[in-house]
Amino acid sequence: MEFPSKAIEEAVNELAGLPGIGRKTALRLALHILKQREEEAEQLGHAIINLRKNVKYCTRCHNLSDNDLCNICTNPRRNEKILCVVEDMKDVIALESTHQFTGLYHILGGLINPLQGIGPSMLNVESMLGRVRDEGVEEVIFAFSANIEGDTTTFYLQKKLAPMKVRMSSIARGVPVGTDLEFTDEITLARSLINRTPLGNVGE
Repeated sequence: MEFPSKAIEEAVNELAGLPGIGRKTALRLALHILKQREEEAEQLGHAIINLRKNVKYCTRCHNLSDNDLCNICTNPRRNEKILCVVEDMKDVIALESTHQFTGLYHILGGLINPLQGIGPSMLNVESMLGRVRDEGVEEVIFAFSANIEGDTTTFYLQKKLAPMKVRMSSIARGVPVGTDLEFTDEITLARSLINRTPLGNVGE
């Protein structure tokens, strides 16, 4: 692809590095930015820089936040006795959109996947166990996508939590097998939370 300007080529190369953005889409975006007023383009640039510099991870649940603790963790109306464990922050956004869950979250930062070399030590497992142990959590809900990685992670965490005698459950299988939570509609997600399935301790 030949470019009439090095600046356009540089912009296209950077935009094409984003997930799901091909070079043709990147070119359309670059040309769209060129057509904007200069102050609008500057606002976009400022927002991206601000995003990278100022967004941090919640020290408690690992969600994205502007402060050390996220808005969910600091909300006094949330039920601290119930902890919903999810893969990443996109799942928190999906579950929050249902308006059915009033507890707290814990983001693992991924799922156990031996084929890709992702083991428990690479995830936020120890901090989750610490929260269950130290914060008086009474129920842990596993809200993972319905796939092999989700089931493997659930089984592993069940074993780790078993000595703590905490109640465990998993969102109901209203979520289609092989579907990521972020792509599941709000009604199905809400029903999955309400009708979550109790899980016994592994080995019982």
